[in-house]
Amino acid sequence: MSRVLPAEGDLRRVIGDGDAIPDREVEGLGADELLQLYRNLVLLRTYDERSVVYHRQGRIGTYAIFWNHEAMQAGSVFALDDRDWIFPAYRESAIGLLRGMPVSTVLSWWRGHPAGWWNPKDYNLASICVPIATQIPHAVGFAWGSRLNREDTVALTLFGDGATSEGAFHEGATFAGVMKAPVILLCNNNQWAISTPLSKQTAAPTLADKAIGYGIPGVRVDGCDVLAVYEATRDAVLRARAGDGPTFIEAVSYRAAPHATADDPSLYIDPQRVEEQRENECIGRFERYLKRLGVLGDEQAAAVKAEALELMRAGISAAEAEPPADPSLVFEHAYADPPPPLLADRDELLRILGDA
Repeated sequence: MSRVLPAEGDLRRVIGDGDAIPDREVEGLGADELLQLYRNLVLLRTYDERSVVYHRQGRIGTYAIFWNHEAMQAGSVFALDDRDWIFPAYRESAIGLLRGMPVSTVLSWWRGHPAGWWNPKDYNLASICVPIATQIPHAVGFAWGSRLNREDTVALTLFGDGATSEGAFHEGATFAGVMKAPVILLCNNNQWAISTPLSKQTAAPTLADKAIGYGIPGVRVDGCDVLAVYEATRDAVLRARAGDGPTFIEAVSYRAAPHATADDPSLYIDPQRVEEQRENECIGRFERYLKRLGVLGDEQAAAVKAEALELMRAGISAAEAEPPADPSLVFEHAYADPPPPLLADRDELLRILGDA
């Protein structure tokens, strides 16, 4: 039977404020696991912040920022086993770092270099989907196939609130519910689909309410509470492995950075809410929580941040050391038998580049 956790004030939370709101602890997470989760968060944050700088320096193209969304990514992936699969959208472009993917590979993807492609089987990580919501049917189909093969593999797909307005979301959620596919649909509800507010996308009280129509449990969590995201995803993984089918998780936040480096959010976003989010962003919240537990000290936190920054520096050096790509690759994998106009375009491009 479908269930929905009601009201934004009743979002599932673990991390308190050290004062009026008490902290909880998550069963099964000791000091080592909590510190690894912190390292994962810092790695993602460092990647995101440096990528914005690299864009401004002209070293990568337009970049989709995920600042303050790290808790959703790191928390959900931490609940998976290595055998489970991840189906990301463009805002989760760096999620492969949590599976051991080199920083240079992700940076090369944003640079438009062929070194930015990977074999999905190497990391159990599907290719990044830029068209909105198309990764959802991919994840559902993979999970359904896993169930037919009597495997206990789970698929996680991440998407934004805007994706729930797309037909691909409806198709994927319908198949997931009917086929009881072992898939987790994790929606990053940051209230904005570029400049379209959530109120213009749906009249439903919450996005989790949509899960009822597909016969799927809907769970709402604080998307800036990494432990709440982890706990909800872990429960969904256990449910999926037991053969009980999919779960829809609505991770609620408010976007505190531009949609992308080409966006000017000052035209539409609420600056007061942005400031509130930035003051209580997800990594600072988790860091204060760990210090209250006595798990993390200032020197240790500084060392983790320094290590992540060095990884980024080495990654950009490796990405920029890649030899120039062969422009013919753009044309070679479009058709088995390329039509003459395509070949003519290729030859013209190579001629222009040769003259440059």
